[in-house]
Amino acid sequence: AGAQQSATVANPVSGASPDLLPHFQLEPEDVYIVKNKAVSLACRATPATQIYFKCNGEWVHQGDHVTQHSTDRGTGLPVMEVRIEVTRQQVEKIFGLEEYWCQCVAWSSSGTTKSQKAFVRIAYLRKNFEQEPTAREVSIEQGIVLPCRPPEGIPPAEVEWLRNEELVDPALDANVYVTPEHSLVLRQARLADTANYTCVAKNIVARRRSASAAITVYVNGGWSTWTQWSGCSTSCGRGWQKRSRMCTNPTPLNGGAFCEGQNVQKTACTTLCPVDGAWSEWSKWSVCGAECTHWRSRECSEPAPRNGGQDCHGPELDTRNCTSELCSHAAPGAEDVALYVGLVAVAVCLVLLLLVGVLVYCRKKGGLDADVADSSILTAGFQPVSIKPSKADNPSLLTIQPDLSTTTMTYQGSLCPRQDGPAKLQLPNGHLLSPLGAGRHTLHHSSPAAEGADFVARLSTQSYFRSLPRGTTNMAYGTFNFLGGRLMIPNTGTVGWAQGAETSPRVGGMPIPGGASLPGCMQDVLQLGAEPCTELYYCQLEAQACYVFTEQLGRFALVGESLSMAASKRLKLVLFAPAACPSLEYNIRVYCLSDTQDVLKEVIQLEKQLGGQLIGAPRVLHFKDSYHNLRLSIHDMPSSLWKSKLLASYQEIPFYHIWSGLQPFLHCTFTLERLSPSTCELACKIWVWQVEGDGQSFTVNFNIAKDTRFSDWLVPDSEVGAPALVGPSAFKIPFLIRQKIISSLDPPGTRGADWRTLAQKLNLDSHLSFFASKPSPTAMILNLWEARHFPNGNLSQLAAAVAEVGKQDSALFAVSEAEC
Repeated sequence: AGAQQSATVANPVSGASPDLLPHFQLEPEDVYIVKNKAVSLACRATPATQIYFKCNGEWVHQGDHVTQHSTDRGTGLPVMEVRIEVTRQQVEKIFGLEEYWCQCVAWSSSGTTKSQKAFVRIAYLRKNFEQEPTAREVSIEQGIVLPCRPPEGIPPAEVEWLRNEELVDPALDANVYVTPEHSLVLRQARLADTANYTCVAKNIVARRRSASAAITVYVNGGWSTWTQWSGCSTSCGRGWQKRSRMCTNPTPLNGGAFCEGQNVQKTACTTLCPVDGAWSEWSKWSVCGAECTHWRSRECSEPAPRNGGQDCHGPELDTRNCTSELCSHAAPGAEDVALYVGLVAVAVCLVLLLLVGVLVYCRKKGGLDADVADSSILTAGFQPVSIKPSKADNPSLLTIQPDLSTTTMTYQGSLCPRQDGPAKLQLPNGHLLSPLGAGRHTLHHSSPAAEGADFVARLSTQSYFRSLPRGTTNMAYGTFNFLGGRLMIPNTGTVGWAQGAETSPRVGGMPIPGGASLPGCMQDVLQLGAEPCTELYYCQLEAQACYVFTEQLGRFALVGESLSMAASKRLKLVLFAPAACPSLEYNIRVYCLSDTQDVLKEVIQLEKQLGGQLIGAPRVLHFKDSYHNLRLSIHDMPSSLWKSKLLASYQEIPFYHIWSGLQPFLHCTFTLERLSPSTCELACKIWVWQVEGDGQSFTVNFNIAKDTRFSDWLVPDSEVGAPALVGPSAFKIPFLIRQKIISSLDPPGTRGADWRTLAQKLNLDSHLSFFASKPSPTAMILNLWEARHFPNGNLSQLAAAVAEVGKQDSALFAVSEAEC
């Protein structure tokens, strides 16, 4: 600790000029006596006629002063400098009573001035460390803390660490830092951290070294993947085959545990023995024929070759010349010629039939596209029925299920070119469709559609299409004829059925005018920032919310993607634990949630069902789009009371599980076990961090036996409140006021005081064209105002905005309290 300093004190003589009081140019400073060396104290003042030292209230003898006189060149005033020496014996005389101090007193004709006190202390450094680092063996990536408390000394000793006699510099290694208590911390142990660590304490007196602590970082072995099974050891009969693995993933190092289990697996195998074929006995000779030959045969069947055995060698048929009364050696007659002519005629007929068949096939083939598929699979679900002819005046009206097994055509193509010609494609009573060309691909929305002619009229006059890339992933397969068809849309779970039955044909429940324009996918995409291509949807994106206008009910999702690696996602980290612990095991659940109130409320309700309670204030963590995972670990748990069942040094949640947002209640569980049933106090730290990213830490310290309530960390439901429906804070505009505003601002104003000015006052003028396309622009503006101010609105603010438009009609707001 620093010495207590006293300010310079001046005692002027009455009537003297303050400018002539002596002031010190040099004052004595604190010094330390090292071993038996005396120390020197000096002071210098101007103008001064005398200067003496006073130590611990007593004047130092005049003979012990060394005085030097000079003149200040700037002012011409006399300067006086005095020095004294202080020995170890002088300080030890008052040791234990008070600290030894000295002070200068300077005189001039105008008065006296005292300097600050300078303390003289005996410097020392004891030999023994109060706490020395100890040897440890740790697993790789585990944290290490080496404590060191240096010996007592004056001045206090400075501490530095040596690794294998080389200085450890935290500025050069981000994995290392030294705490204010002089402990050395290694955040994650590496193989290179295996070394001897020494704590060194030093001051102006001496330098002390602690005993070296050997740190060994070990790696437990892990099995590699199994190799493929070897071939059977025998080529015939029973044998064995094996596969192996090695303890190299990773290889155990520095005394790490070897892999548990077998490195070789064997299994029995049986190989069928090859059997070579052998001839059977020759058959009897046949009767001698007209050609004067007879024959005999044999078969390779005793045994037949199998399991890779060799076939029989030699001829299967044996012929010889013979003579008998049936043998004729005359030249061929008229009967043989007739036989040959008949054979030639049959061959010519077969060739002609084959040519006719090829021509018919080629003609049919020419009418189809190269992508025609077999329709037997697609039409398997339709049972053929008889067809009842429709009326002549309404050829498209059908009253029964279509028979797709007759006069059908299979279509395979991209979803879904839109012809530049008429919106209708005529479906003849033969081939259903010619293959669609490379046109503009479109998408259709799948929201519920109204029935009847009104919807057909809207669909035929409005365009609900979007572009879709052409490729193998965007292909649809269908079978159609003049009665209807079946369209299978991949990756949508939709099988479309089209037919005529007093209405237009349908695909997936969507009417198609004329029965030919086929929307491909049942989904609409609205790109934010671009002008809307239809009047069905409108979206306004703001900093805190997104508002969607739609004329069709359906499910909508706001989908986005990060533009750079600097993007981050706000996560809410919440800790839960059981409110009661009847067993020795105790679980701490760490939830990683999207930072929204709804998700947090759902987790709280889930934990209430599980009997859990909140044990830490929720923290916010910014999760970067860096493809790095989220890690969770537990530390500083008293090993004499608790132990963790976690085998690894940390748990890890994959990056895509968090970034995709498909799993709303992601969490990790730390299972702890108390060594005694009487242990109730739990104290530990839980770290949650992203590799090369942000991190948070929780300090847990509470009694698990008490029913602790941590409700102060959450926003009470009463503060959120229900949406206000009436009164000045209502978000819903009263009906009468709404109608008066609409009737006043919908018509164009003489001075521009209409709905356009209201949109400008409410900062909604970015899409005036959308409002203008609606029957009542003011109604659309008020709808958006209600959505933006849900759940708590401000009708007074809206009234002020309407008043600024210029419609100063007091009757506009002259409604009773009951109407509100």
